[in-house]
Amino acid sequence: MAPKTDHPVSLRAVRQLRRIRAFYAAGVLMWTVAAAWTGWIHPASRQMWVSLLLLAVFTGLLVTASLWLQRVRPAVANTPAHRGARRHAVAPRHANA
Repeated sequence: MAPKTDHPVSLRAVRQLRRIRAFYAAGVLMWTVAAAWTGWIHPASRQMWVSLLLLAVFTGLLVTASLWLQRVRPAVANTPAHRGARRHAVAPRHANA
């Protein structure tokens, strides 16, 4: 019997999680570059600390989205890939003489 806390997750939600994970990864990359650049030009400035803070925020969001995606993958793997019309064998039709 499945646990009561297990909620079915749609494929649309998984796609959206993948997109947002890519967005957070881009944010982590951008704020890493910004923090390094600002730390090089103006060490210990307010801009550097803000860049580091935003880097920490985006890193936390990236880790959270990755964990959620990892958690929902087994639930989605058990569902059929397409929910369109069922494909079944069609009985041969006989022509009337």
